[in-house]
Amino acid sequence: MKKVLSSIKPYLRWVILGVTLFFLVKTLKDNWEQVLEIRISDSGWVSLGVALIVTIMAHVWSAVVWFGIIKEFHQKVNLRWAIRVYLLTNIAKYLPGNIWHFYGRINATKQAGIPVETAILSVLIEPLLMAASALGVALIGSTQESWFIQFLCFLAVVSILHPRVLNPVIKYLAKIKLKGKKSADIQPVTELKLERYLVKPFLGEICFVLIRGFGFLLTILAFNSVELNQIFLIFSAFSLAWLLGLVVPGAPGGVGVFEVTALTLLEHKFSPGILLSAIAFYRLISVLAETFAAGLAWLEQKSQN
Repeated sequence: MKKVLSSIKPYLRWVILGVTLFFLVKTLKDNWEQVLEIRISDSGWVSLGVALIVTIMAHVWSAVVWFGIIKEFHQKVNLRWAIRVYLLTNIAKYLPGNIWHFYGRINATKQAGIPVETAILSVLIEPLLMAASALGVALIGSTQESWFIQFLCFLAVVSILHPRVLNPVIKYLAKIKLKGKKSADIQPVTELKLERYLVKPFLGEICFVLIRGFGFLLTILAFNSVELNQIFLIFSAFSLAWLLGLVVPGAPGGVGVFEVTALTLLEHKFSPGILLSAIAFYRLISVLAETFAAGLAWLEQKSQN
């Protein structure tokens, strides 16, 4: 059984990507005429421009939260360095495998003189905090049928982030580092552990998800008006779609998975043409925001050198 699973695993990501792209292409084909009829007004273009700025701000804020995670382990790091590294590596998540942005941050953190355990934990904890935050935000607009399941998932992720759960993981990483070394080569180090729950980074990630959701809302507003009672649903749908794009394997940057999920959750509230246009533009805005932020970080790095 294990041999069968290991042989299927390399192709699983391509199957997931293929299915999601097929769904998107079919939906676009069925609603192509509606999409062609849509026109963006001057105020709509302004809304899209603001959405781009808001999304850039969200990524910068996410870098600040990552800086806060590293600081929780009493490491002396510079905020400008953390933002620069985060934004430069962020664009690598679109590479196949969806792990290269993590690898880049671990490598840069190690080069800055931070212990490898802390480097690994900083990139391990961040997506967990993001997942918990997305689930928390999604609860505000979830239906009664799905609320309880989402709440259980939220509690599960939040529990994983408790020091009583994470500290044994930290000890295990420390053992891996020391394994195989001679006793004479082992230098005494201060025990690395979380002293408290990561409340501030958790709240920071909630702000990140809300800012990203606001950018998504602005994108929809560029194509269609939104009623007050639809705002909570939009934030909830965005959070779940973004979360699935984060955790589903085989989707670099959540491409395909985010779009399919958002379409499924919002299709009963907006016309397919408007929804397809808004989601497509939001993907473009996300990529442009990450590229622009990485470019600014690169220029800042060049000025330092």
